[in-house]
Amino acid sequence: MRAHIPFDTLAIVQRLRDAGFQANQAEAVVEAMADLVYGQVATKQDLEPLATKDAMQAMELRITLRFGAMLAASVAIVVALVKLL
Repeated sequence: MRAHIPFDTLAIVQRLRDAGFQANQAEAVVEAMADLVYGQVATKQDLEPLATKDAMQAMELRITLRFGAMLAASVAIVVALVKLL
Protein backbone atom coordinates (compact mmCIF):
# COMPACT_ATOMS: atom_id res chain seq x y z
CA MET A 1 0.00 0.00 0.00
CA ARG A 2 1.37 3.40 -0.94
CA ALA A 3 1.10 6.47 1.23
CA HIS A 4 -1.08 9.26 -0.03
CA ILE A 5 0.81 12.52 -0.34
CA PRO A 6 -1.29 15.63 -0.90
CA PHE A 7 -0.20 17.06 -4.21
CA ASP A 8 -2.33 19.82 -5.73
CA THR A 9 -1.51 19.36 -9.41
CA LEU A 10 -3.96 22.02 -10.59
CA ALA A 11 -2.39 24.67 -8.35
CA ILE A 12 1.10 23.76 -9.54
CA VAL A 13 0.03 23.89 -13.19
CA GLN A 14 -1.43 27.33 -12.54
CA ARG A 15 1.77 28.52 -10.83
CA LEU A 16 3.85 27.31 -13.77
CA ARG A 17 1.51 29.01 -16.24
CA ASP A 18 1.75 32.23 -14.22
CA ALA A 19 5.54 31.91 -14.41
CA GLY A 20 5.44 31.77 -18.21
CA PHE A 21 5.06 28.08 -19.06
CA GLN A 22 2.60 27.18 -21.78
CA ALA A 23 -0.32 25.02 -20.65
CA ASN A 24 1.01 21.81 -22.26
CA GLN A 25 4.48 22.40 -20.79
CA ALA A 26 3.12 23.04 -17.30
CA GLU A 27 0.93 19.93 -17.47
CA ALA A 28 3.85 17.78 -18.65
CA VAL A 29 6.07 19.02 -15.81
CA VAL A 30 3.37 18.37 -13.22
CA GLU A 31 2.67 14.89 -14.62
CA ALA A 32 6.37 14.07 -14.36
CA MET A 33 6.43 15.39 -10.79
CA ALA A 34 3.34 13.37 -9.87
CA ASP A 35 4.88 10.21 -11.34
CA LEU A 36 7.98 10.82 -9.28
CA VAL A 37 6.10 11.55 -6.05
CA TYR A 38 3.49 8.81 -6.33
CA GLY A 39 5.63 6.19 -8.02
CA GLN A 40 8.78 6.32 -5.91
CA VAL A 41 7.74 7.01 -2.33
CA ALA A 42 8.89 4.35 0.09
CA THR A 43 6.57 3.78 3.00
CA LYS A 44 7.35 2.31 6.40
CA GLN A 45 5.85 -0.96 5.17
CA ASP A 46 8.20 -0.91 2.17
CA LEU A 47 11.26 -0.47 4.39
CA GLU A 48 10.26 -2.92 7.12
CA PRO A 49 11.41 -6.10 5.29
CA LEU A 50 14.80 -4.49 4.65
CA ALA A 51 15.23 -3.62 8.32
CA THR A 52 14.25 -7.15 9.30
CA LYS A 53 16.72 -8.61 6.82
CA ASP A 54 19.53 -6.39 8.12
CA ALA A 55 18.70 -7.30 11.71
CA MET A 56 18.71 -11.01 10.86
CA GLN A 57 22.09 -10.71 9.12
CA ALA A 58 23.56 -8.86 12.11
CA MET A 59 22.21 -11.52 14.48
CA GLU A 60 23.61 -14.29 12.27
CA LEU A 61 27.05 -12.63 12.36
CA ARG A 62 26.96 -12.32 16.16
CA ILE A 63 25.95 -15.97 16.56
CA THR A 64 28.69 -17.10 14.17
CA LEU A 65 31.33 -15.09 16.02
CA ARG A 66 30.21 -16.41 19.41
CA PHE A 67 30.18 -19.98 18.13
CA GLY A 68 33.67 -19.54 16.69
CA ALA A 69 34.95 -18.14 19.98
CA MET A 70 33.43 -21.05 21.92
CA LEU A 71 34.93 -23.54 19.47
CA ALA A 72 38.38 -21.95 19.74
CA ALA A 73 38.16 -21.97 23.55
CA SER A 74 37.09 -25.62 23.52
CA VAL A 75 40.02 -26.59 21.30
CA ALA A 76 42.41 -24.66 23.55
CA ILE A 77 41.05 -26.47 26.62
CA VAL A 78 41.39 -29.88 24.94
CA VAL A 79 44.97 -29.10 23.86
CA ALA A 80 45.85 -27.97 27.37
CA LEU A 81 44.35 -31.13 28.87
CA VAL A 82 46.20 -33.37 26.41
CA LYS A 83 49.51 -31.69 27.33
CA LEU A 84 48.82 -32.13 31.05
CA LEU A 85 47.98 -35.80 30.76
